[in-house]
Amino acid sequence: MGSLGTGIGWRPELASGIADLEPLDWVEVVAENVCVDHPAEELRQLRQRGVTVVPHGVGLGLGGAERPSPARLVRLAHVAEALDAPLVTEHIAFVRGGGGLTRTPRMEAGHLLPVPRTRDALDVLCENVRIAQDALPVPLALENIAALFSWPDDEMSEARFLGELVERTGVRLLIDVANLHTNHVNRGEDPAATLAALPLEALAYVHVAGGVERDGVWHDTHAHPVPPAVLEVLAELCSRAEPPGVLLERDDAFPDIAELASELATVRSVVTAARRTRETAGAGPAGAARAVRGETDAGEEDRPAGPASAPHEGGGTATAVRPAAVRTTPRAAAPASPAAAVPAPGGPARAVPDGTRVRLALAQTALLSCLVAATPAPEGFDRRRLRTQRAALAAKRASVMARVAPELPLVLGDRYRRAASSWARTHPLTGGYRADAHGFARHLTARGSGSGLTGAQRRRLRRWLRSSR
Repeated sequence: MGSLGTGIGWRPELASGIADLEPLDWVEVVAENVCVDHPAEELRQLRQRGVTVVPHGVGLGLGGAERPSPARLVRLAHVAEALDAPLVTEHIAFVRGGGGLTRTPRMEAGHLLPVPRTRDALDVLCENVRIAQDALPVPLALENIAALFSWPDDEMSEARFLGELVERTGVRLLIDVANLHTNHVNRGEDPAATLAALPLEALAYVHVAGGVERDGVWHDTHAHPVPPAVLEVLAELCSRAEPPGVLLERDDAFPDIAELASELATVRSVVTAARRTRETAGAGPAGAARAVRGETDAGEEDRPAGPASAPHEGGGTATAVRPAAVRTTPRAAAPASPAAAVPAPGGPARAVPDGTRVRLALAQTALLSCLVAATPAPEGFDRRRLRTQRAALAAKRASVMARVAPELPLVLGDRYRRAASSWARTHPLTGGYRADAHGFARHLTARGSGSGLTGAQRRRLRRWLRSSR
């Protein structure tokens, strides 16, 4: 396939506005939200216009200890075929724990969680990726994720981990520059150094998104405008390789389509500026970043290294990476096609011993239990960061429950969010969000007067439970 161009994440809340965007090269849609037999009419119309649609999965959990679900893979394959997609994408993450490998109840994270960068975890991930590749009708690309914390037993950098994954499986990479910025703020990882070491010849496309900083922690919200710091990381990537595609993500607090169109134009300008700078002999990786900032003075290289601060929505400052301050060797431009020049998998595939999967399962389950069931934190983790992650997971569950069961916040009023978040901290997600909402409502009604609800509220909840089964 050829170059994707500049696109936007398709969401039902944006469907009508996206249909009017011009130019629009392509869109990405959450695979789990696509009805295979009856895709949304707006998606069907985009396909008729010749707009490429790429399904983006969030539920496979390829970084988890268990082998990927055959049923999930079959469904993802059907989505790709229904949308005539040139590739599908997923995440390097784990999303569930427990189950047969640990002989404990299964738990869902409801979120993408980082995998340990260990040899065991890499072996499991590589085998899971090969299983997925064999089941899918189109190429697979995997995304680096944002994280609030690190594993204490990490054995390699993210770039090395991803590089070995590509070398062993031939999988493509979806690089999220907003996630690189997130991990810079939260885990001290240098985006420029990571990009310098990544196999950008395997690049499928790039994600760009906004976030917000609170109390020194960057939250990858996808609900804020893209900040200058993230655009600078995009410029750093584009100074090293021509991305086959760049996509703007927005998942909440949706602005009007004119604001999103303006952000898309800014993203295009970053890519264009980097391309022009690369074409200038001897420009080097720092040139594109300077071009984005409008800096052309020869004294830039003499400026002291270190982060800068840029204002952003939500208060405080975002730590802005200055790629020009990082002295790295320029990398040749990568091929401008998601299907071009991806390294062939190196060496024969090795079956992962069951013991390796069990060790990983025990570690991931212990961590997830801490985050969603209030069990003690595993040894070596930053407990403050785990508390932050626990609160974020609970808040996300409360928000999703409110969307799938809007009757609950109507009944509880201002008490809903605190009550739902408190319940979510000690009651693991074990099924879908509709079942989660039912479990929360049953919990409240079972507590009687101890729930703090009025009799009328409890009666309304009971009626809702009976009517929504």
